Amino acid sequence: MTAKLILGKDVSEQIYGELRQRIESLRSKGIVPGLAVVLVGEDPASQVYVRMKGRKCEELGMHSVTIVMPESTTQDALLAKVAELNADPSIHGFLIQLPLPAHIDEKAVINAVDPSKDVDCFHPYNVGKMLIGEPEFLPATPAGVQQMLVRSGVDTRGKHVVVVGRSNIVGKPMAAMMMQKGPGADSTVTVVHSRTEGLADITRQADILIVAIGKAGFVTADMVKDGAVVVDVGTNRVADPSAKSGSRLVGDVDFETVKEKASMITPVPGGVGPMTICMLMANAVSAAERRAGI
Repeated sequence: MTAKLILGKDVSEQIYGELRQRIESLRSKGIVPGLAVVLVGEDPASQVYVRMKGRKCEELGMHSVTIVMPESTTQDALLAKVAELNADPSIHGFLIQLPLPAHIDEKAVINAVDPSKDVDCFHPYNVGKMLIGEPEFLPATPAGVQQMLVRSGVDTRGKHVVVVGRSNIVGKPMAAMMMQKGPGADSTVTVVHSRTEGLADITRQADILIVAIGKAGFVTADMVKDGAVVVDVGTNRVADPSAKSGSRLVGDVDFETVKEKASMITPVPGGVGPMTICMLMANAVSAAERRAGI
């Protein structure tokens, strides 16, 4: 058995089609959804990601603003920029690209963002709303994973979901979302991490295995139940002399062996990756609709 691929490009295109209709409806009312991204420093991966966000905004007919600040930016200067974006009526949502330089307190910056514009869903207010099942926003990557499951016909009701990893960005919100009531959820959830004893014994129980631990090829075939659905959130660059660049992207799952045991699996690249920007755009459109009273 070779697993069916769940491709982020296919799922995101469905969602973009829906977003275009919603954006057109807003524009007909004189509202152009606005998304701003603040980048501090010159991290190459962040620069690529920020450019991709800007291009997608333009493709969808949204108002896009990219603010690049030098590595030496003070915390006070960044907080002043956050306050400016909070007050800007043309910006419905914005995010501060992480990681920030070491001299800036990430928590203080995140807490300064207006929760109604917090499209990354990092503010404690939005995290709390998500946890109690009344979300205004959902964090982009976990929301993307959930949409991939829903739109690929994966029944999550009553299924055992094992989340590998406990980060604030993926693992924790993913677990919280999957245990809520409603489509793409209603699951029994277990979270495992680097300190879990007997980790493989637990992952082998998963009907749906979501892996976000940040270690290349961490989950191997012997850790996966026959017929499980495997979602690989990891993105790791490893050396590959045969590649033109000398390296290639791989996930947290040993794809070649696990695909022979799973019923469905997301590849890396091409799996979860495209969904993160897609769901960020969806959050920005939702913010604009909320502001318009729609």
